[in-house]
Amino acid sequence: METVSSSALAKAAGVKSSQLRKDLGYFGQFGTRGLGYSVEELLTAIRELLGRSQFQPVVLVGAGNLGSALLRYSGFEKEGFEVVAAFDAFPDSVVKLGISTPVLAIEEMLAFIRTKEVRLAILCVPAENAQEVTNDLVGAGVTGILNFSPSVLQVPDAVTVNNVDLAVELENLSYFVREE
Repeated sequence: METVSSSALAKAAGVKSSQLRKDLGYFGQFGTRGLGYSVEELLTAIRELLGRSQFQPVVLVGAGNLGSALLRYSGFEKEGFEVVAAFDAFPDSVVKLGISTPVLAIEEMLAFIRTKEVRLAILCVPAENAQEVTNDLVGAGVTGILNFSPSVLQVPDAVTVNNVDLAVELENLSYFVREE
């Protein structure tokens, strides 16, 4: 498909075509009246707007069971993210698992983040270490944290934390599958 109409895009997005055209108009001039949008141009523009025109580097801290599983997850690259390194208190035990991502000692984390200008981190450490590691990440320049740790993190306003609590997700799911 080389071009797509605003009505087709709007239907897929669940909005009115006039709203879709208005929203896209905030980001620049896309499409040609009566012809629609060039799919390739629109994809390129959206990737640039979302910062996905090139891989965004990410570090993972805490390469235990959950962290190691995430290091094997191929979905990050499909979405434009590259886990460039993992950090763990016991990196040698993680390396033995055959993970291709470099797993380094936690003591190397700050210098690595600063040198590579990494802004995103995945946190998979135990609750008792989460705030201290978060403070180090923020001090090194990380401004976005995907938190798998069972902790409420205190961060400056300029830092965004997305919490992932698998038990809460199961609880939400169980609401929809409960017996009546």
